[in-house]
Amino acid sequence: MLTSSCKWLEPELMDVVRLFEGAEALEIGHDTEVTGTAYENKFRLGVHEYGYRDFDLARTPLEQKSLIKRYAKLSLYRLLTEIFHKTLPWGSLTGIRPTRLAYGQIEKTGEFGELFRTLGVSEENTALVGRVIEEQRGLYEKKEGNCDLFVSLPFCPTKCAYCSFITAPIAATEQFVPAYLEALGRELETAGPLIKNLRSVYIGGGTPFVLGVKELERVLKAVSPLRKNGCEYTVEAGRPDTFTAQKLDLCRDFGVTRICINAQSFSDKTLAAIGRRHTAEDLYRAFEMAAPYPFDVNCDLIAGLTGESLGEFQWSVDEAIRLSPANITVHTLCLKKGAKLKEETARLGDGLLADMIAYSREKLTAAGYEPYYLYRQKYMAGAHENVGWTKKGKACVYNVDVMEETCDNLAVGANAISKKLFAEEARIERYGSPKDIPTYLNKIDTILEEKNKLFGSSRGSLEGEPTRRPLA
Repeated sequence: MLTSSCKWLEPELMDVVRLFEGAEALEIGHDTEVTGTAYENKFRLGVHEYGYRDFDLARTPLEQKSLIKRYAKLSLYRLLTEIFHKTLPWGSLTGIRPTRLAYGQIEKTGEFGELFRTLGVSEENTALVGRVIEEQRGLYEKKEGNCDLFVSLPFCPTKCAYCSFITAPIAATEQFVPAYLEALGRELETAGPLIKNLRSVYIGGGTPFVLGVKELERVLKAVSPLRKNGCEYTVEAGRPDTFTAQKLDLCRDFGVTRICINAQSFSDKTLAAIGRRHTAEDLYRAFEMAAPYPFDVNCDLIAGLTGESLGEFQWSVDEAIRLSPANITVHTLCLKKGAKLKEETARLGDGLLADMIAYSREKLTAAGYEPYYLYRQKYMAGAHENVGWTKKGKACVYNVDVMEETCDNLAVGANAISKKLFAEEARIERYGSPKDIPTYLNKIDTILEEKNKLFGSSRGSLEGEPTRRPLA
């Protein structure tokens, strides 16, 4: 339990507490005070008191609030490292976008390394962020009017044990598919006037290929009028047991440039444990089927899946590299509410995760891949990260834009989170559509109206519905 004299800091400080196994059982009191350029933080554990003092200069009230948060979290991180005799790879950083913090610091001082070292980020991870920023050159563009389009198809063959999305087995949700595609079509039809410069289209899920051929064709047809400039076009095809030549033909015929094969693991034992119906042999067959088509292929792997050994994960990395997709993303298992693994496991220890991450970085670099985006999540095993690796010139524009939040994201469908960028005001407004499909269908008229207000205005005009927050 943690209490602070600054109540709005309590959730932020608890994010640091959760990084250390056993810390949630501690009774921690906190006080913070700002005097001139000094940021003082005091913590109480029983009869013991710990004090920390840092110095920085805030130029605006908003910047001062950010610095108060930064140094309070850093002070608590220092304390917990003393108590638990453990440091973490990202230090006191709990935000999901370390690169965005780095970009912000570069704008101020021309470099970010000193700040990251102050915050306790390892030299290896500081260097990783630098590599990501370098690989994003030519793609990173913060510009009002730029837009990415996301289309949500929340249907899957089965629900994976680690998944916290709203997806459910298609057998349980297929009665909603006709009405869902009708509502999706309405959203896409009204999206045209809201898009200025379309940078990419991403059809995700769920598993979009779980739809029938005619249903998938209906979605692709609805997207076509919006993609007039030949921009990047990704379909997250998903699991290999849903692949057919007809679906791949459709994607080619509608100009899709990239597909995703979500392997997660090349171990049959692991695939069965997480609730997949397919085998590694099916993954090989999916890659073989996709090879004749002009698609760049993305492949996902997850480190820390239940019961998987270091050797099994290493095998998956090696096999993914051998298959030579354009992108390989290495995720760290994240235990979220709504996932079966979250119900079965209160917390995953670091274990061999550091070795898994280190192996993937070494092997992917040696194979000619470079990191081009990264992000973090709460409750990630070992407090690690997710990193997308790319062959030279094959980075996914959509992933860069979404992770760095440099442009609008117009998202359609259930559980779709739209973001409107107001670059000159350094802020973003978000609009989230209902998570469950029946509620989404019942609210479609309201959703259309509210998104039109948000994206059709130069300043945004929703009151209460969107979430507003400043850019870093």
